[in-house]
Amino acid sequence: MANSGKFNVLLGLTGSVASIKASQIVSSLIDEKFNVKVVVSENAKHFLDIPTFPVPVIDDAEEWKGWSKRGDPVLHIELRRWADMMLIAPLDANTMAKIATGICDNLLTCVVRAWEMSKPLLLAPAMNTCMWEHPVTREQLVRLRGLGYIYIPVVEKTLVCGDSGQGAMAEVPTIIQTVCDVRERLTANAGDIIEIKNDDRKRKHDDNGVDCAS
Repeated sequence: MANSGKFNVLLGLTGSVASIKASQIVSSLIDEKFNVKVVVSENAKHFLDIPTFPVPVIDDAEEWKGWSKRGDPVLHIELRRWADMMLIAPLDANTMAKIATGICDNLLTCVVRAWEMSKPLLLAPAMNTCMWEHPVTREQLVRLRGLGYIYIPVVEKTLVCGDSGQGAMAEVPTIIQTVCDVRERLTANAGDIIEIKNDDRKRKHDDNGVDCAS
């Protein structure tokens, strides 16, 4: 967490038309007192007005601008270190397939491949109904959930392409509520750990007459 006590959320945007909701997601996260940075795939940029974003928007080109020699910071590692959690919303079919198979050929997927598995990673898929219902998608989703990633269910609606059915990204309030719920669980667990450590220190002090916890 930042010194302010806020949680750091790394928002990943991929090449789904649902990326047009990115500004709403960012604004809602800020309203909920999260620190936000955005990492985008090249295809996601087609749906964004990047200069209007109130937070850093980082693309593939940035990965190489800051690195010229051994010892320079590696951006996807620095982003991983900064983030308390990562949210990919929308997660398109292409990026889902990459993550499920371990491919890391852009900044966003490199962050995921280097992700600390003790940190939450939330996925909000968005794709055409036929793509969503394809057996490969089911296999990939099972694998991703098996890795411990948090799936935010798709919804049924009329899609931008005109098809109707499952596959649309969850509504923004649902996504934000899920992120807030995860933060609450993390905060509660951190409190439990502190309480356990304090109890353990007190026990050792009572048993030995001295504080032996250090």
